[in-house]
Amino acid sequence: MPSPSPEQSNLQTGETSLTTGTGLRLRVRPAGGADEGALESFFEHVTLEDLRFRFLSAVQHVGHDQIAAMLRSDRERTRTFLAFEESGALVGVATLATDAQGETAEVAVSVHRDFKAHGIGWSLLRLVAQIARANGILHLQSIESRDNHAAIEVERDLGFTARAYPGDPTLILVEADLAGDAASGT
Repeated sequence: MPSPSPEQSNLQTGETSLTTGTGLRLRVRPAGGADEGALESFFEHVTLEDLRFRFLSAVQHVGHDQIAAMLRSDRERTRTFLAFEESGALVGVATLATDAQGETAEVAVSVHRDFKAHGIGWSLLRLVAQIARANGILHLQSIESRDNHAAIEVERDLGFTARAYPGDPTLILVEADLAGDAASGT
């Protein structure tokens, strides 16, 4: 994965911007406690299939407890990033959850249904991988439904490898080695 561009380098402390491969300009910032309403509204605009893929269950509505978990101000273990397009609409959400040892993290990305196929998921995943690597995380993982072909393709495009998820044949574990040369972009 390429190194962060200068426009991306401020995300550790606040807001940054990036441009997707399709030219969509995004403003990305860490989520905070005041973002609960925005996240609630955002998840009302995510397709039911994408909600199922994101939460690995038949979720019809993302509830308060799920949103509160995304907003925990636990910068050491869990961070959520919000992507806004130029009009101010929240169009993407990425959550990074790190294990207790700080070596492995799981990532989950969701995109507003009206903004799919604009490179938002790819761009957020790449950015979160860069943040994880900069924080010393060695492995970045995503647990995907075998049916989520689009996400698995994006992850493979970014250098992730896929293998069967232990104990559940309906899932795939997709992982990037952030310590290796493939993830460094060198």
